[in-house]
Amino acid sequence: MAWWKIILIALFVKLVLLVLVIVFFAQKPIPEQIVYGMSFNTMYARELGLDWQETYNAIIDDLGVRHLRLAAHWPMVEPEAGTYNFAELDYQIEKAESVGAEVILALGRRLPRWPECHVPEWAREISDEARNESQMAYMTAVIERYKGSSAVKYWQVENEPFLEVFAFEHCGRLDTDFLDSEIELVRKLDPTRQVIVTDSGNLGLWYGAYSRGDIFGTSVYVHFWNPEIGQFRTLLPAFVYRVKENFLALIYGEKPTFLIELSAEPWLVAPITTVPLEVQFSRMDPVKFDDILGYAKETRYERQYLWGAEWWYWLTKNNHPEMWEKGKTLFPASISSGS
Repeated sequence: MAWWKIILIALFVKLVLLVLVIVFFAQKPIPEQIVYGMSFNTMYARELGLDWQETYNAIIDDLGVRHLRLAAHWPMVEPEAGTYNFAELDYQIEKAESVGAEVILALGRRLPRWPECHVPEWAREISDEARNESQMAYMTAVIERYKGSSAVKYWQVENEPFLEVFAFEHCGRLDTDFLDSEIELVRKLDPTRQVIVTDSGNLGLWYGAYSRGDIFGTSVYVHFWNPEIGQFRTLLPAFVYRVKENFLALIYGEKPTFLIELSAEPWLVAPITTVPLEVQFSRMDPVKFDDILGYAKETRYERQYLWGAEWWYWLTKNNHPEMWEKGKTLFPASISSGS
């Protein structure tokens, strides 16, 4: 047999084996029902010029959200060294308790929303060692205050800590030893709740976060935009999420996994309030929303937390309730209340 035929046969066999491996790892049960949740960010609501309490109340009372991801941003909680402000979080947690909602409470230095890492001004001027000590003290204060809450079900430690692409400028390189000490602190202070560690769905390798958390959370971004390329849709097939998850489960053991951040707002490089509405809708609208939900459904995560309710509510203030009304259909509490 000619040498080139042997090479072709060998390549064909390798390709077949690769396809079989992918098919094997892509197996994951289809959820009987997807449970949708929503992230809420006090700082982002304020950035949009919204009354954050009104916005948060609307998300719970009108939109009908009963699974929330909230963030204990360090600058909000400790605006001055040793002086704690729990006004915003107290309100949010108590409101969640009053309706029987479940909360993921994220804490740490790197939490959702730009610029990725959120550090009080006073903590920027101190040494790395002193900053780490101060961060652990702030985290301790948050955990001690809310570990008795019936609403808080999970602690999220940091947000996508292993993703440096968008965060290196503001966050620097990840100190994995310090991340481990953060997780250890949370487990020590509250051994009754599971710890979530997250990584990017599109760009993350996952193993660092998956191996550390009791629960693994990842993100799904489908529609993108940048100045060089313009607008584009992800090329990553949804089944890749299932392949990565099953491969890591084989190595580190099976554990619960959440789609922690499903983006349903426009990808912009400027503050939303400065961008014309037609540009916003060219990058995110109800049609793209349907596309995103369909893509996320194929990842087969049973619990999926949407991202963008503050923007939806801001749109209602600008006579565009389309995204808000579409969002209502995802939450049983909204449907059952007749909203």
